[in-house]
Amino acid sequence: MGKMIINGKECEFSNERNVLEVIRHNGFNVPTFCYRPDLTKDFGACRMCVVEVEGRGIQTSCTMPPRDGMIIKTNTEKVRQIRKSILELLLANHDRECTMCEKSGMCELQQYSEEYGVKSVDKYVPKKVKFPIDDSSDSIVRDNNKCILCGACVRACDEHQGLQVLGFANRGSQTVIQPMAGKSLAESECVNCGQCVAVCPTGALTIKSQVDKVWSALNNPDKKVVVQFAPSVRVAIGEMFGLDAGENSTERLNAALRMLGFDLVFDTNFSADLTIMEEANEFISRLQNNENLPLFTSCCPGWVRFLELQHPDMLNHLSSCKSPQGMLGAIIREYVPEYYPEITNENLVSVSIMPCTAKKAEALREEFKRADGSYEIDYVLTTQEIGKMIKSAGIDFKRINGEKADSPFGKYSGAGTIFGVSGGVAEAAVRTAYEIVTGEELKDVVIDDMRGTKRVKTVELDLKGKKLKVKIVNTLREAERCIKEIKDGKADYQILEVMACPGGCINGGGQPISCNDSTIKEKRAEGLYNDDDKGQWRKSHENPEVKELYANHLEKPNSHKAHDLLHTTYSNKRKNCYISAGE
Repeated sequence: MGKMIINGKECEFSNERNVLEVIRHNGFNVPTFCYRPDLTKDFGACRMCVVEVEGRGIQTSCTMPPRDGMIIKTNTEKVRQIRKSILELLLANHDRECTMCEKSGMCELQQYSEEYGVKSVDKYVPKKVKFPIDDSSDSIVRDNNKCILCGACVRACDEHQGLQVLGFANRGSQTVIQPMAGKSLAESECVNCGQCVAVCPTGALTIKSQVDKVWSALNNPDKKVVVQFAPSVRVAIGEMFGLDAGENSTERLNAALRMLGFDLVFDTNFSADLTIMEEANEFISRLQNNENLPLFTSCCPGWVRFLELQHPDMLNHLSSCKSPQGMLGAIIREYVPEYYPEITNENLVSVSIMPCTAKKAEALREEFKRADGSYEIDYVLTTQEIGKMIKSAGIDFKRINGEKADSPFGKYSGAGTIFGVSGGVAEAAVRTAYEIVTGEELKDVVIDDMRGTKRVKTVELDLKGKKLKVKIVNTLREAERCIKEIKDGKADYQILEVMACPGGCINGGGQPISCNDSTIKEKRAEGLYNDDDKGQWRKSHENPEVKELYANHLEKPNSHKAHDLLHTTYSNKRKNCYISAGE
């Protein structure tokens, strides 16, 4: 605990890790490009966070530990001129076609240039280097012409995923950020998680957009466009329209999607419930036979790709269940024409809205191709992309009246909605597995120890005499540690839940940008927990539409029909590559 003077105001501090955080916690703003609260290494590369410290002169606030008695000024003329000069230098070498940039309106370089009154960069001679755009990835576009070398993407890939796909190459004015040896993202061991996109302050890394293709489908009178949206989208989409983080916008989003022209609106929470029915029964079978334990959850495509690339020898542990997106995509193709005769497989366009850039790549897996060569899901939009579509259509999201989803794939349980946060899949699975194993009702459905956004959680449960231990991790760096435990024979848990993004899908690479506020993911998580608390049903097997689906079509969980439609296979995709996951 200590005190410092910031701009003449006496300010207290306690456990803040640097002066920058003290400044921000006390109501002042200091611009940064390279600093992100969820990244542990304070980098100090961009120099935008400089402040004037009495007795020490100009200092970077993100690398300076707080000391009692410091006197700091954040907005002197000298400080402002330094920041303005930095912006001018960055802009001199920057592709300034801002109006055509995917990040326009969300670009921090654009924002700060306006705030600091940067009008001209003519006094600087720009580098005459034009980099090719790397759009080889199914999920991410890399444009080094817009890179400011802040290094946030390099650190995110390393600290969150332990993969080091991106790194600095060359020196001086020739420095670039790229995969090793100048390879494309598609040639690298990128898992498409999009955390690099989430921390990029400019348009150097952006989501590979499918907005134009979806607009084209919506405007085609010969097409019937069906859409689904994931659990965590509902507690983040509102942020793009001035609503609070975590505010549940399920019914608003249903209405907005219909206003955009979607013919049917379904809820991926439904197929989250379906996933639990399949995965819980799969787990019980493995537990009874003592085979391929621990069971790995398979909902996160970044985690699946990580295993296929880095640890193909562990794929037998991975659940064969498709993700909720994949399951509902298959269900829509198979059964929507039965319920809606005006829709056929020839005129049906299937769209999903996901918090995750990796879902774009997942939809294009060869395993999800149909016999005619088409994919079960045609287009995947992120939360950001659908938000832009709603804005461009002139829809006042805050004022529209909410609507219910369509049936028969629109109802969901609270267990389905908590899929969007780390620990939610495991908690939902236990709610159902407990009742299957014990034959008794689980009255207290909330498992507090599984909740929250901590990187690692381990929970021991008693299934009426049967001990069950579950490990829950988010980020692939933590997943790598679990793999090592298992290979070393030190793992004593039967279920391993992994989500690649910090905190889970609530913090996916396609969500509204939140990298400067680490509390937002907690607020989104709370929004999902609140939806669960208010739900009519709290367990996946209670969902009446899931029951109806099994009764009318799938017979029972893990039946031959269910397995053919809802399960898949995974394979070794290891490359002769330059990296392995960090330990």
